[in-house]
Amino acid sequence: MHRGYLPFLVTLAQATGSLAKTVNYDWNITWVTASPDGFARPVIGINGAWPCPTIEASVGDVVAINVNNKLGNETTGLHFHGINQLSTNTMDGAVGVSQCPLPPGYSVQYLFHADDPGTYWYHSHSMGQYPDGLRGPLIIHDPQDPYKDAYDEEIILTMSDWYREQTPPLIQAMIDPNNTNFAPPIPNSTVVNDGGDGHINVEPGKTYRLRLINWSAMFSTFVQFDSLDMNVIAIDASYVKRQSVRNLRISAAQRSDVLITIPADADRNFPYLVAMDLNQDYADPNPPRPIQFPFNVTGQLVTDAGKATDGNITVPKFEPYDDVTFAPHDDEGAYGPVTKRWLLNFDYCHDVNGYPRACFNGSTYIAQKVPALYSAASLGDNNTQTDAYGPIGAFVVEYGEVLEIVVNNNNDAIHPFHLHGHQFQVLARPASNAGNWSDGVAVNDLPPRRDTVAVNAKSYAVFRIKADNPGVFLFHCHVEWHVELGLTATLLEAPDRLVNYTIPQDHIDACDAMGIPTTGNAAGNADWDNTDGFVTVPPTVYTGYVLRGLDLHMDLKY
Repeated sequence: MHRGYLPFLVTLAQATGSLAKTVNYDWNITWVTASPDGFARPVIGINGAWPCPTIEASVGDVVAINVNNKLGNETTGLHFHGINQLSTNTMDGAVGVSQCPLPPGYSVQYLFHADDPGTYWYHSHSMGQYPDGLRGPLIIHDPQDPYKDAYDEEIILTMSDWYREQTPPLIQAMIDPNNTNFAPPIPNSTVVNDGGDGHINVEPGKTYRLRLINWSAMFSTFVQFDSLDMNVIAIDASYVKRQSVRNLRISAAQRSDVLITIPADADRNFPYLVAMDLNQDYADPNPPRPIQFPFNVTGQLVTDAGKATDGNITVPKFEPYDDVTFAPHDDEGAYGPVTKRWLLNFDYCHDVNGYPRACFNGSTYIAQKVPALYSAASLGDNNTQTDAYGPIGAFVVEYGEVLEIVVNNNNDAIHPFHLHGHQFQVLARPASNAGNWSDGVAVNDLPPRRDTVAVNAKSYAVFRIKADNPGVFLFHCHVEWHVELGLTATLLEAPDRLVNYTIPQDHIDACDAMGIPTTGNAAGNADWDNTDGFVTVPPTVYTGYVLRGLDLHMDLKY
C-alpha cells in the first residue's frame, strides 16, 4: 500500500543522514505592477516582488515551500516543472488533478525531494496564470556534475513571449464560437529575464554555464550567441554528451544548459539574439504566410561596459540543431520490450455547443470536481476504472510496464508536448509532413531523455517511459492556450499502489474551503460508476477558478 509522502521523507532523511538539508521558502502570492516591455500591467508576483525568485537546492535536499494565496480574487497553485515527484504525487501542483485550487486566504505546503539535478522551473498550473507572471527558475545543483570542471560560473537566462493584457479575458475571447480558426492570443513582445536590457557581464577567458529556460505561454525561441559556439551539456535536466551547436530552437517549457567560452583576447562585447518563432512551421518550404520573426531581443555578453553595447546579429536563416539527436550522457539504451502503447491523435475540434476546443482522439479534456489523484486514493480496487474519472482522457499503466506513447500531430503547426512525472525517451520525431505513425517505424536505439518535445506539423513522435512512479500525471501540449482548449490527457500510473494514498490536511482544507469533495469518483460519488454530477460539457463562460464557490467581494485586477 502506498501511504503518501510523509513516510517517504522520513526514509529519505534516514538514508541521507546529515548530508541532506531542508531548503525552506515562505511565499505570499500577490499582485504586483510591472512593465517588462515598457507597458505597465498587473502581474502575479511573490512577496510583493516580480520577477519571481529562484528556488535552489542540491541533490538529496528536501524542498519545503509554504504558499499563502494573497491574490484576493483568484485561486492558484504551483507546479514544479520537470520534478518527477517520486512518491510525492500530491505535490505536483496540477490544479484539478493532484490538488484542489488554493483559494484566497488559504495556505498549503509543497514538500518534495530534490532527487535529480538540473535546470527546472516552477509555475502556476491553474487558469493560465503563468503568462500573468507566476513563474520562476528552479535549480537543483549536482555535486557529481560530470561537467563541473568545464565551466567557471553559472548564469540563468529566461525567455518568454509577453502579453500586455491579462490572461482571463484573452482566454474568454479565444474560447468563443466566432473563433472559427482556433486562433490563440498573439503576444505583444519578447522578454528575456522578464525584462531588463539583456546585458550579461562576462570575463574574457572564462567559460559560463548558461541555463536557458523558455517559459513562454506559446512560442518557441531561436537562440544564437554571435559567432560563439554553444556546447550543449543538458536538455530538460538530462545530461547529454557535449555537443557543439551554433543555433538552438527552444520550445515553450524546454530548457537547455550550454557552455560558452569567452575568447581570452576578447576586445569587444558579444551580442546574442533571442528570436520568437511566431510561424506555424519555420521549416515549411511552402508556408501559407511568409516566414517572419517580428519579435526579438538582442542582448549583450558584456566584457567591457565602456565599449559599444549596440551590436546586432544577422541570421539569414535559422537552422537549429536537431534536439532529438543529442546522445544521453549515460549511454542508456531504449527501454523495452514495450508492454503497452498509448496512441494519441491530436487535432482541433468543437464541443457540443460549437465552441473551439482541442482534442486527443476526438475528445477534449473537461475538468471535474474531484482531483483525479484523490479519486485514485479513495476508490479502492475500482480506481483502475477509467470511466470513474470523467472525460479527462484517463489511461492506465501498471507498475513496471514499459509504456510507449505515440502522438500524431494532425495540425499544420509545431506543438510542444509535456509529460508530468517522468523524463521520457524520445525514440522518433521525424520532420514535418511525415504523416501518422505506423508500427515498425525506425527508432533511435540510444535516445535522449527530456520532459517536453516539439512534435512537427503533420507528423508524429514516439516516447517511452518505465512505469516506476505511481501517480496521476498529465500529458499535455505546453502551449498554455491549448491547455485551456482541452489538449490534455491523464496517465494513471500503477493505481493499485495509490489506494489509501495520504493527502496532507492543509490540501484537504483548501478543498473544503472551495466546497470540493475529496473522495469518490469525479463527482464525489462513492460508487465509481455513478455518473450523477459529472461535468460532461465544457462551460460556455470561461472563469477558470476565479472565485468559484467563494462569496468574496473584491476588486478584480482585470
